Amino acid sequence: MKYSRFLIAASMLMGGCAAEMPNDLLLDYERVDAMTILDAPSSLPGTYSPQRLAVVARGEYLVELLACGACHTDGALIGDPNFERSLAGSRTGIAYANPLGDKNPGVIYPANITPDEKTGIGNWTDVQIANAVRSGIGRHGSRRMAWMPWRGYAKLSDDDANAIVSYLRSIEPVEHRVPDEVEPGKPSSHPFVYFGVYRSKR
Repeated sequence: MKYSRFLIAASMLMGGCAAEMPNDLLLDYERVDAMTILDAPSSLPGTYSPQRLAVVARGEYLVELLACGACHTDGALIGDPNFERSLAGSRTGIAYANPLGDKNPGVIYPANITPDEKTGIGNWTDVQIANAVRSGIGRHGSRRMAWMPWRGYAKLSDDDANAIVSYLRSIEPVEHRVPDEVEPGKPSSHPFVYFGVYRSKR
């Protein structure tokens, strides 16, 4: 059974671009409509000072504005979000190599960013979380997370990064382990999407 799901940018599907693409290349894929904007889960009730409450509320606003849930919520990438797993990671992956050129592209699975200590960011420091958002650096600082759109978030102010961290710490932890990254050339046992943007040689 084919588990691959294929998402092509809207610009590719318009007019001549879609007509020029050989149909047989898409036989193993189906079109899906990703959810791009999702409500962020509410923070847990707690005793917050008015200042702290304002910081958490700003973080919730920023997480919605930056569409974090579009990748980090299970099912959102294929248009069927599981709201019981909001921000708890996705079992649908994102191909980071072109599946039209590589039969088995490399695939990553967006992480659980709830404060669960087993499967989420519960054991991350505030600095590690902020670095992941603004610099795409993993917890141990060993490499950049190429699939994280950190370049768009790199200029977040310290206050905004702190607000996002505060908000993520305030939500309910959800235990949900996502699949491991799949290296290029190896088949994936879970579905994935691919965001394709192509430029002609002319």
